[in-house]
Amino acid sequence: MNAPPRVVKIGETIRSTLALSPDSVKSFARLVNDLNPLHHDDAYAEESRFGGLIASGTQPSAHFMALLATHYSEFAQPLGLEFEIKLKRATYARDVLTFEWRVEDAWWKPSLNGDLVKLAGTAVNQDGETVVTGQATILVMPKP
Repeated sequence: MNAPPRVVKIGETIRSTLALSPDSVKSFARLVNDLNPLHHDDAYAEESRFGGLIASGTQPSAHFMALLATHYSEFAQPLGLEFEIKLKRATYARDVLTFEWRVEDAWWKPSLNGDLVKLAGTAVNQDGETVVTGQATILVMPKP
């Protein structure tokens, strides 16, 4: 039987919002070396099936994953172990995304000196459309 978690709470919800802009989409894509013109070339993107610039899939995925590290590092020592990310629809260069993770299960793992935490999450745009879904397993240890 698993020991109850000591650092996190089952059912806890973590949220953040990210407002994209054409400049941030272009800059992030360059930073990760995603040279797809859908992320850089306004004219090309306007002629595409998307009708405008879209973010590299790495951009919402990275912000989604980083939310957990940012949140838990405020009071503990987190470490990402596994992430499963599904891109459900394009994220446009002017979208406002709301990321949310929910702690679905957690238990104290003495050999790791922390809680093993299972989370499920979504990112939705300003129209309520799901753009990303995810599952994560992280370790959250007390600060030394």
